[in-house]
Amino acid sequence: MEIIRCGACNRKLAEAEYIRLSIKCPRCGAINQVKAASREPERHGASVRKGTLHATSPEAATQPAL
Repeated sequence: MEIIRCGACNRKLAEAEYIRLSIKCPRCGAINQVKAASREPERHGASVRKGTLHATSPEAATQPAL
């Protein structure tokens, strides 16, 4: 978790995991808006194909699997 502090008076406002956050400081009334620096990278996975997964040709799709 990350500590969120007011940009104007440095008061601790929250400890959070966030993507986007808007919070008003109760001490000075400043509106603080923060965004995550970047998202976690997605895993590299196998591409998704439409239809059967193992068939490469129409003939292969009609043959029974062994």
